[in-house]
Amino acid sequence: MIDSPPPAPPRRSAFHQYGPWVLGLGAILAVAAYELLRRHDVTRNEVLFFVALVPSIILHEISHGLVAYWCGDDTAKRAKRLSLNPLRHVDPVGTILLPIILIATVHQAFGWARPVPIDVSKLRHPRNQAVLVGLVGPLTNILIALAAGFALRFASNDFSLAVLHSNYVGAWPGGYEFLFLLGEANAILAAFNLIPLPPLDGSAILERFVPTRALPSYYRLRSALIVLVIFVVLFDQGALAWLFDWATRLWTDIVAPGVFG
Repeated sequence: MIDSPPPAPPRRSAFHQYGPWVLGLGAILAVAAYELLRRHDVTRNEVLFFVALVPSIILHEISHGLVAYWCGDDTAKRAKRLSLNPLRHVDPVGTILLPIILIATVHQAFGWARPVPIDVSKLRHPRNQAVLVGLVGPLTNILIALAAGFALRFASNDFSLAVLHSNYVGAWPGGYEFLFLLGEANAILAAFNLIPLPPLDGSAILERFVPTRALPSYYRLRSALIVLVIFVVLFDQGALAWLFDWATRLWTDIVAPGVFG
């Protein structure tokens, strides 16, 4: 005699499944927004930078999933993470809370989207293609930064970019300002993610040289080190400011050499 399987538990409604998280996050956001408005005058520059940042980090994550799919891993596709719907990629901490906190404290938004699930074992050539999957995120940001920079350069032929940059960027016409901030945001994202510290994408090259037998331990360590990354973002802002400034200067030197000083 074969025992029948136990009845499936009743499916919880969407509200009971996600409602407490949504309400909790909403309350935290409301408090954070109140404190931000009370203590700091939010500028158009900061708002536009945040608007440029969010789709950039989402495209960064989608690129990981797409390349993994092309290399044989359909995990992200089955999880519906190849979608352009931002709600599928929002990370409550990295996409919302952290940027708001940073705007309030150092006047510079930064963050990340919810990581796309990747099953390295499903890749056709796991050790080599894992490097490609890891580095495509920063590459996507580099391509967006270059596209935005060259678009700004060529769209500004009607007047001098040198005159534009001699003034505060926030005084530019909205379209020019957004293109600049889009390029700047993606240059910063690429530089940050190329840091060779797990779980950042730059560690993909180091991972290639980890012996196969040590990979399970490495993956556990990589997951735990996200705490260190968050600590660096929140408490070592001097080092990050240097990195972000260097990335922005390198980007402007490439798309408009000699124009931005």
